[in-house]
Amino acid sequence: MTEFERIAKFFAPLAQEDPGAIGLTDDAAVISVSDGTELVVSVDSVVAGVHFPDDETSGFIARKALRVGLSDLAAMGASPRGYLICLAGGRELDQEWFRGFAEGLSIDQSVLRCPLLGGDTVAKRGPLTVSTTVFGEVPRATELRRSGAKVGDRIFISGSIGDAALGLRVLQGTISETDEAVRAYLLDRYRLPEPRLRLGTQLRGLANAAIDVSDGLISDLGHMCVASGVGSVVRTASLPFSLAARALIAADPSRLTMALTGGDDYEILFTVPGDRLATVSGLATRLNLTLTEFGEIVAGEEVLVLDPNDRPLELNVTGYKHY
Repeated sequence: MTEFERIAKFFAPLAQEDPGAIGLTDDAAVISVSDGTELVVSVDSVVAGVHFPDDETSGFIARKALRVGLSDLAAMGASPRGYLICLAGGRELDQEWFRGFAEGLSIDQSVLRCPLLGGDTVAKRGPLTVSTTVFGEVPRATELRRSGAKVGDRIFISGSIGDAALGLRVLQGTISETDEAVRAYLLDRYRLPEPRLRLGTQLRGLANAAIDVSDGLISDLGHMCVASGVGSVVRTASLPFSLAARALIAADPSRLTMALTGGDDYEILFTVPGDRLATVSGLATRLNLTLTEFGEIVAGEEVLVLDPNDRPLELNVTGYKHY
């Protein structure tokens, strides 16, 4: 199939939800922004052999690429408006591959309410790369930033952490896990991160700072602290781990570091003043989502990590390094 035939067959049907996509017949989209709102834009890339296995199915690749991008919108309190996608891969990608890729996008964009607005496809040598640019809207001057944390704030995390990092090790075979239910849970958490979009919009006006955890909990907390000019204390005994993660950490305590620094969680880390704790508790109930306090913002610039016995925990690495 030619490039244009492929676009018409697989991607144009995904762009029917928004007139700004112009049916993918032009080289650009036209995005309307509501009065009193600002446009939030983020771009992310996932690469074969780095962010997903070389033999991953095209549907899961598509869904992860979109979800990773939308997590950035969630961390800023934005509601999805649409996305662009650039697919750069080898000529061996056939019609069945593209059909699965488009079906994966269709599943998630309908659930997450984020239509395709356009994109590009490129034939190249080397690993498959998928880049996603997401657009969101947020009421003017209400966006969440990582630079607003204040001394005395309590630190929270949504959901659970470490599942994706442990799931990757299970996938790679460096962790041998025979319990099929545990394997399936951890692999799902790695392959299909959950962008916390509803939480993000509800944190506007409540959280002082927020960031999504992509490179590792300790690393991303460090990014927040640097941007805010503060330090922090992390109590690992208070961190939320799934039953699957707890079992693996109990079997090998060194995996605690893996869970803290492995990344790919895409949960929202945020800080709130002490007088808003009841509001956070009520929000967790409304969203049916675990929101766990695990530390506090302090003066200084150090991220102090305490082990389950409240002793300082030395970490050789704090998170994933891109270079």
